[in-house]
Amino acid sequence: MEIGRQHFPEVGSPDGPTGLFVHEFDAGYLVHASWPTPEDPTAPPSSPGGSNVAISKENGDVTFLPNFPPAEAVELYHRFYRPSDS
Repeated sequence: MEIGRQHFPEVGSPDGPTGLFVHEFDAGYLVHASWPTPEDPTAPPSSPGGSNVAISKENGDVTFLPNFPPAEAVELYHRFYRPSDS
């Protein structure tokens, strides 16, 4: 959680997430955020995008993944992650 926390705004801060969650999977940990419901759900987001953070159990590599649901993000991680040389 500490590694993942470094890559998100502080929980509860202005424009920050309402919480951070860790999803453990075979090769690592997926850290993802929950965000407050916008006041106007029809308005475009104030800051588009967002990402999940995957942390390798093997070497601590940090990989940024699209803000997909955990199962889809983990599948993408398995398809594209390549360990660093360090």
